[in-house]
Amino acid sequence: MSFSIQGIGCSNPRFSLEQSAAVEAVSELCCRSEEQKRLLKILHRRTRIRKRFSVLLERSEGAFTNEFYHLPCSEEDRGPGTAERMKLYETHAGQLSIQASRKALAGSGCEAHEITHLITVSCTGFFAPGSDLALIQGLDLSDQVHRVHLGFMGCQAVLNALGVADSISRADSSARILIASVELCSLHFQYGWDPEQVVSNALFADGAGSLVGGAFAEGQRRGPRVLACGSKLIAGSASDMTWNIRDHGFSMTLSARVPALIDQHLAGWLDDWLGRNGLSRDQVKSWVIHPGGPRILDAARSALGLASEATRVSLEVLSEYGNMSSATMVFLLRRLLDDGGQLPGVALGFGPGLTLEAVLLG
Repeated sequence: MSFSIQGIGCSNPRFSLEQSAAVEAVSELCCRSEEQKRLLKILHRRTRIRKRFSVLLERSEGAFTNEFYHLPCSEEDRGPGTAERMKLYETHAGQLSIQASRKALAGSGCEAHEITHLITVSCTGFFAPGSDLALIQGLDLSDQVHRVHLGFMGCQAVLNALGVADSISRADSSARILIASVELCSLHFQYGWDPEQVVSNALFADGAGSLVGGAFAEGQRRGPRVLACGSKLIAGSASDMTWNIRDHGFSMTLSARVPALIDQHLAGWLDDWLGRNGLSRDQVKSWVIHPGGPRILDAARSALGLASEATRVSLEVLSEYGNMSSATMVFLLRRLLDDGGQLPGVALGFGPGLTLEAVLLG
């Protein structure tokens, strides 16, 4: 039997920042002219984001109060080094992931000691022993739990994790699996006026999402099950979306070509993949599309010929939380279940490569 989702949990840091307040703080770290400040305001408005959460915030109301990102001392100042940023990841990642996982377990009907496999997901930090150990200790999981880490795969990585969980479930129907994604994107804010970095600064935020499931019979299932997984690597696009470790945090490249690449390649590949799984596009009842940004979401909707209602939830999650990289997909799946979304559904994500990733849910 395939993997079915039995419980979902989401968590954010305590404090959030309105996008209108964020632009004022960012301008002091990135802009060197009034024209750049003007463009920055336009860019932040176009993100369609209302607020974002960050482990760095000390309170939500009013101006940006965090002191981690100091004002640049010179034009060459690029802010805190990677070691300083990773220290904060070590401090916060495990606890945020524990919060989300407790919620997922509570709604799943599974006890912590029943979890046989732990799949952790993150592209915003590394340390060892990592958040997997924090989860084992914080949730009182078995000290013999099987562990897999999916690192540095980007926004679509929870879909990859669902594929791994599905393979485990089909091989062992007794397996009970916890998928735990945590992303602290705000630790990688980049100083200076680089157009691609400025876009990333305006979109990304912090969050954690967890899923609990396994192979359950029809009468025992609480949520959708994985019917199929698909992946497509677009040739010649390796440099259009990248995520690299640098001296001052992790640096993202998000070229202006990405929406056009999605528009050009998504529909043909997806139709072929759906056909191989006995479906056509018009038979899909729900679409769960990762909102990498408004232009990416618009490109996916245009390529697939979807009505605006199909991406409403994606835009709502983007507005309320920002882009939390891989964890965003769990927030979307939670909304699918809470809203009683019809099945079959397709979950879509996009990541470095350029990669198109899909999971068929039924």
